[in-house]
Amino acid sequence: MRIFDPHIHMTSRTTDDYAAMHASGVRALVEPSFWLGQPRTAPETFYDYFDALLGWEPFRAAQHGIAHHCTLALNPKEANDPRCLPVLDELPRYLVKDSVVAVGEIGYDSMTPAEDEALAAQLQLAADHGLPALVHTPHRDKAAGLARTVDAVRESALDPSWVLLDHLNETTVAAAADSGSWLGFSIYPDTKMDEHRMVRVLRAYPWLMDRVLVNSAADWGNSDPLKTRAVADAMLTDGFTEDDVDRVLWRNPVAFYGLSGRLDLDVAPPEATHEGNSLLRGGE
Repeated sequence: MRIFDPHIHMTSRTTDDYAAMHASGVRALVEPSFWLGQPRTAPETFYDYFDALLGWEPFRAAQHGIAHHCTLALNPKEANDPRCLPVLDELPRYLVKDSVVAVGEIGYDSMTPAEDEALAAQLQLAADHGLPALVHTPHRDKAAGLARTVDAVRESALDPSWVLLDHLNETTVAAAADSGSWLGFSIYPDTKMDEHRMVRVLRAYPWLMDRVLVNSAADWGNSDPLKTRAVADAMLTDGFTEDDVDRVLWRNPVAFYGLSGRLDLDVAPPEATHEGNSLLRGGE
């Protein structure tokens, strides 16, 4: 079984997680830039973070035979902080990097005017750079947030088929499907969706199978980087075929992020060190 996790925050995870993910079938992932939990106080802190997603995390992933790509953006929560807004001016120099396969996460957190402006600006950046967009739908008032998101996409220069609407659930799947965008579902231990709810959605909307992406979105909270495998196992138990599993857990994320023209699923042997760090402990 091959699995592509299209949304996981490995900067919050341990090396053991990489090993466990590979053992479960994960061979590729996309790590979106996101809020780290602690407010940033200057735009320069974003640039070090972006550099880590472009260098350090791909190095760590390669140690375990996993292809690592990323998406970069000013996230919705920090779009409300004036100290962070200069990031929008600096994003173009990062969006040309080879392993950047989308602009994201963008979208809404509290649905403020500042978030409206940041979303519109970054949808335009995606269009300008020939990149798809990974869009975060808000955790609160999700139906209204999705409607506002869909309107913003329609008003942008980016075709809806180049947009992944993430963090969907049963209440938003129909409206998201009508938008013409890709549909993303985050699988968590005790919030958002779980693997059994995900299987029920797939049963209820079988005609959407070609547009569904399933992710673990694992971060610093209570999350599980093996939830993609849990979905695969639950699908098989429910009678879905191995081809269905491969479509949802591999071919769909390859198709969406492949829109960037930058997806490279061949994992190169890692170099001995990255910026002087070999991951070794205790010497040779």
